Amino acid sequence: MHNLRLTLLQTDLHWHDAEANRTRMEKLLRAAAPESDVIVMPETFTTGFTMDAPLVAENQSGATADWLRRLAIELETDLCGSVIIRENDHFFNRLLWASPNGQIHTYDKRHLFRMVGERDSFTPGRARLVVDVAGWRVCPMICYDLRFPVWSRNRGDYDLLLYVANWPASRRSAWEALLPARAIENLCYAAGVNRTGTDGNGVEYAGGSMITDYFGQPLALAAEQPTTLQAELSMESLSRYREKFPAWKDADAFTLDGEPGIRR
Repeated sequence: MHNLRLTLLQTDLHWHDAEANRTRMEKLLRAAAPESDVIVMPETFTTGFTMDAPLVAENQSGATADWLRRLAIELETDLCGSVIIRENDHFFNRLLWASPNGQIHTYDKRHLFRMVGERDSFTPGRARLVVDVAGWRVCPMICYDLRFPVWSRNRGDYDLLLYVANWPASRRSAWEALLPARAIENLCYAAGVNRTGTDGNGVEYAGGSMITDYFGQPLALAAEQPTTLQAELSMESLSRYREKFPAWKDADAFTLDGEPGIRR
């Protein structure tokens, strides 16, 4: 199995301006695609992290999903990031994963950030997603999910745990501690992409996007400025470590109440 070339796009976002954000992202995507197998954009990358869901939400078959699908096919690269989606009378903070074959996978944010009212504006997701990328099993999640290790627990079903985020600068120390912890405890690579700048509510973001190995050691680490972060992940190294240090064999078996299962 070949190595996985992972790219994170750490950038500022235009507030409530999907077209401007798609234009910005497309330039970055096109520049990164020749050296990437997977390119990851931040949480709510078309709008910023807003609770004004009725104002900015798109349909699942809307402009951003069509744009992502078209670019994934053209660039022959897997692309993902989260978008605010309206479905019937519900709003979701939904990760859209577009594959080069034209298929779009979705994951709805499970843990909604109650401290700013996300629980009042959005409906939580109920199932994890694992996407296959040339034999690599990737489990994408969204921001606040990072704080909940049970939901993130590796059940032998993924090799890369991936978080898209709008993580405030005021809690950067938690971000820097939890991402490596998820990698260590789950015997996997872990990566998180964060935004920069200040949003329409005056919240500041300090970047700090990171790609870590299964020891929790950074393979690539961003500072506070917009940047394109890249690393090449080795399945051979990961498999060798899992065989040498098989802590997964001693993990506790469990199920989550009301969980319908893992979507593939």
